[in-house]
Amino acid sequence: MKKINVRAVAAIGMLVAIHIVLSRFCSINTWNMKIGFTFVPVFAAACLFGPVTAAIVGGLGDFLGAILFPIGPYFPGFTLNCALTGVLFGLLLHRQQSLPRVIAATILNQFGLSLFVTTLWISILYGSPYWANLVSRIPQCIILSVLEVVVMFALSKAFSYQSRLFRITHGGMSHDR
Repeated sequence: MKKINVRAVAAIGMLVAIHIVLSRFCSINTWNMKIGFTFVPVFAAACLFGPVTAAIVGGLGDFLGAILFPIGPYFPGFTLNCALTGVLFGLLLHRQQSLPRVIAATILNQFGLSLFVTTLWISILYGSPYWANLVSRIPQCIILSVLEVVVMFALSKAFSYQSRLFRITHGGMSHDR
């Protein structure tokens, strides 16, 4: 049985809370588009803890945000996308956050999950035409792709620096994850 690390649980709780705040209060929302920094806590969870924890942060953050601070009707497809974003980020970025990996994660997330799958959920939820929504969401995906690459790569450098600092100040001890 794996030992529960209290610091990790607290960090995950904080990341879920940050996800909710960024998603519900610090994003530009319309009925078919959302531009914001919701990816940041999911990225942090992916880098620090891996794909399962990142999926939990994304999915739980979306679910609790939708229940506590609804923007529209709750739809589980959006929660699934948030969890899948965590899995995707975790698989590509948990141990290595190089620029090519950040770009790959962003392209798969924005042009795979967001553009095609989220557009499907919007079409189902609102009864709007899929292809018209898809075309109208392309600018959002382009803007968010650039934003995600810049922010995630900068944060990956900060995580790398923090990791080296931790090893220096703790006599070569590794993180307890």
